[in-house]
Amino acid sequence: MKRTNTLKTTLLAGVLAAFGTAGAFAADLTVGANIGNVPWEFEDASGKVTGFEVDLVNEIAKRLGKTVEFVNTPFNGLFPAVQSGRINMAVSSITITEKRLASVSFAQPYYDSDQSLTVTAASGIKGLKDMSEKVVGVDTGSTGDMWADAHKAEYKLGDIRRFEGLQPAMLDLVAGRVDGYISDIPALLYYVKDKPELKVVERIPTGEKYSIMFNKGDPLAVEVNDVITKLKGEGFIAKLHETWFGAKAEETTSTVAVLDMPKAK
Repeated sequence: MKRTNTLKTTLLAGVLAAFGTAGAFAADLTVGANIGNVPWEFEDASGKVTGFEVDLVNEIAKRLGKTVEFVNTPFNGLFPAVQSGRINMAVSSITITEKRLASVSFAQPYYDSDQSLTVTAASGIKGLKDMSEKVVGVDTGSTGDMWADAHKAEYKLGDIRRFEGLQPAMLDLVAGRVDGYISDIPALLYYVKDKPELKVVERIPTGEKYSIMFNKGDPLAVEVNDVITKLKGEGFIAKLHETWFGAKAEETTSTVAVLDMPKAK
């Protein structure tokens, strides 16, 4: 069966070693994503790639008259891949920051978020104040990674261990190799909802906004931004929010409100 949305199950590094550029892929748009990042991009029981951002990218591609190919890429590998032009764009609940805007471009954001601390329910940990001298897990190069490093002394955190995504971090959390995991609150709330042995114990305000990432100055960013403006106006992204999170997005959030493309100051 022919599909315009496919997944390369090998990691991007291996694919690029064989092909070298995004032009080697069959689809019009090659999209890097850290598959396993629920509910943004992950494989369902049938092996199909699905999620909030997968649905969004597929709709954007449809509006642009292009086909899409998703390439499984570690989060920290998305940045060099998009900067080198080996992929056309990247998603994986990527936060817009001033530092990142110096080297890449973003379309307008479509989701507001914070970080959070997840622990095992049996740990007795009730928040960051209980993490003194304890091992913290984060995703390599993520906002959670930067936050933990910046606040290590404040909370007297122990070792910071870095992972390539939620799944391996959660395995180590359950196994007791880390005491807490700091990452995006939407993904963690979605992940633990049917897992009583795990608990999100504290929201960490970071004021993040997620968007699609492009190589610096790529005209595709403007094209995609224009489509996002239309999708917000039609209520499409707000409907995605209801589908994936079971609640309406507030009118003031970037899921609903049309915003300017972010630019480096």
